[in-house]
Amino acid sequence: MKMIIHDLSETEFAGLNLKPDTETVIISDNGTIRNCIGCFGCWVKTPGKCVVKDDYRNMGELLSKCDEVTVISKCVYGSYSPFVRNVWDRSISYLLPYFVTKSGETHHKNRYAHSFALTVHFYGNDITEKEKKTAGQLVVANSRNLYSTGNRVYFHKDLQGVKEEFN
Repeated sequence: MKMIIHDLSETEFAGLNLKPDTETVIISDNGTIRNCIGCFGCWVKTPGKCVVKDDYRNMGELLSKCDEVTVISKCVYGSYSPFVRNVWDRSISYLLPYFVTKSGETHHKNRYAHSFALTVHFYGNDITEKEKKTAGQLVVANSRNLYSTGNRVYFHKDLQGVKEEFN
């Protein structure tokens, strides 16, 4: 399964002319996502599922079924847009609350015996070199934390650049 997480409007996303197959899950802002409340309920009360009851409560389980995750996000100060950041926060149930040391760093244990490739497309006409460096480091860290099989990061001045990358 593939997943596309994006912060675009319906019109902007349609303008990319992507042709996702029936095995592709599209995660977009339908106006119902609530913020992670940091309660750790997805680890202790309802393992693997967020206690906040909205359309995004099963993000960890969805990630466990993906072979490829593609993110399309406006680059905001070297990070994801607020919506995409919130989706990642709501995906913490993909991991276990226990810690392991990997390459001298502390990380959460993986809940699922599954990994996915992570590709991130940042867009914005004024992304500085410093923001690109920060965003690239963030994607590498996310990839490591989520036990990704690898990652790729692209920067585009506008959505036309994203569209060209896909077609």
